[in-house]
Amino acid sequence: MAKYFYEQNDGKISAKPPAHLGRIAGECWRKIVPFLESTGKVQRIDTSLVEMYCVEYEIYRNCYEDIKENGIQTAIKRSVQNSAGEIIGEDFTGWRKNPATATMKDTVGQLNQIGIQLGLTPKGRQELMTIADSSQSETTEDALKKFFGTKGDSK
Repeated sequence: MAKYFYEQNDGKISAKPPAHLGRIAGECWRKIVPFLESTGKVQRIDTSLVEMYCVEYEIYRNCYEDIKENGIQTAIKRSVQNSAGEIIGEDFTGWRKNPATATMKDTVGQLNQIGIQLGLTPKGRQELMTIADSSQSETTEDALKKFFGTKGDSK
């Protein structure tokens, strides 16, 4: 009988990145999956979240490379022509922000958001510890009683 996805690999995230990930995303995968597995807080079902994090990281790095190569902003110039229509110079009209800066900003937000969910940030690790502490001090039965407002046996 075939195992469900979440049961495969003993419920753990594969140490090998998916083949469709780019080089940088694959490197990110190989760096963070061992850490995530060591925390015991993630399971195989979280694979897509890890994948999204790695893809966002690759986009972030590509944006950074573009910004290093092309700058944060570029000059906007307009050609100046003479009466015969020949270009005789350029007029500076202002600056335009490199579109990679906006994409980079978006990816940083996504990395932070996903990183918190995975426990890859100090805040995320603190929240996961709080959840783990509260779940250990209360049984499932106690939680259900609290949720349904019952205090014990009802006959």
